[in-house]
Amino acid sequence: MKNPQFFALIIGTEILNRRRTDRHFDFVTKALKDKGHKLTASFIIEDDPQLIIETIKFIASQANAILFSFGGIGSTPDDYTRKCASLALRDGTLVVHGEAKKIILERLGEKAYPHPIKLAELPKGSALLDNPVNKMPAFSLDERYYFMPGFPEMSHPMVEKVLGKLIPHKKEHYRHTLTALCKENELIEVMEQMPKGVEFSSLPKLYSDGWKVSISVASDDQNLAKKAFEMYTDTLQQKNIHYALVDES
Repeated sequence: MKNPQFFALIIGTEILNRRRTDRHFDFVTKALKDKGHKLTASFIIEDDPQLIIETIKFIASQANAILFSFGGIGSTPDDYTRKCASLALRDGTLVVHGEAKKIILERLGEKAYPHPIKLAELPKGSALLDNPVNKMPAFSLDERYYFMPGFPEMSHPMVEKVLGKLIPHKKEHYRHTLTALCKENELIEVMEQMPKGVEFSSLPKLYSDGWKVSISVASDDQNLAKKAFEMYTDTLQQKNIHYALVDES
């Protein structure tokens, strides 16, 4: 897929009420950075079926969306994600996935009934994701939407495996960063002239000795990134504003 947009959906009231600490956001951002990509957005939402459905629908409405969803695919009454994924992306029904059922029965035998066997009830057209910990499968739809357990030790290897298939080769991304001894408004006119295809950020901070601003530009085009960065350095030099380059390698 050309120009994919990556989204993380972290489902769990226990994160929002701070009974558990989220570990997915940091992991996914780093895993994507290692591949030369970034998240477009991340959502942490409670275990509310309608909210889950609407969030999945919103993400699916975005161009070239790739979703990593964490949590809610178990067999307890508050595990809504399997059904919500079907309602958001299919016709709302769940069907018994033959391969998933076989895996669960091989793993648990008669202990699969009455509850764990429900993990085999998946949206139509689901493909399985291998669980490296307990073999209980997760699932994906359309090779774009990946629904995984909330347990990082299970889901994070799944993400790495998916990214290995989606992005077999790292995408080069060229970034230049500096810190200048000034307020960011000294550089607003330059910001307004940033060419299309350049990602830029301005991060000001007030220190005891005055204002400093961190300016960063990046692009998939090496020459474009260099040219855009020189627009900042040229302006700073013209204004006699001291700055230092920052190595983000």
